[in-house]
Amino acid sequence: MIRHYCLKDFQDSMEGIGQRLWCDWGETMGTYGELTNCTALIAEKLDCYWPNRLVDEFFVAVHKQYFRNCSPSGRALHDPPNGVLCPFIVLPVLVTLLMTALVVWRSKRSEGIV
Repeated sequence: MIRHYCLKDFQDSMEGIGQRLWCDWGETMGTYGELTNCTALIAEKLDCYWPNRLVDEFFVAVHKQYFRNCSPSGRALHDPPNGVLCPFIVLPVLVTLLMTALVVWRSKRSEGIV
C-alpha cells in the first residue's frame, strides 16, 4: 500500500527537483516529509504500528535509490576556504619555530646555572 500510494508522488517530486539537487536537504526536506507523513497515514489506516519493519525496509530502499551518494550531513564534503585553512596551517608552524628558537636561545645562555 505504501509503495502504491506514497512512492509515486515522491518519485515525481524528486524528478522535478532534479538529480543534481537530491543531496540538498533544503530542496528535498518537504518532499521527504510528505513521504514520511504518507507512510504514517497509511500505517494508521491499516491499524499498524509506525514505524515498523516494512516501513523501515521501504525507507532503506528509497535511500539506496535517491540518497546513496550523499554525505551523512547532507552537504558535499570539501575543503574550507583558504582564508580559513591557512591560519590553521601557518599558526602551528610559526609557534613551533618560535618555541624551537626560544629553547636554542635559552640553552646557549648559561648564566645563573650552577
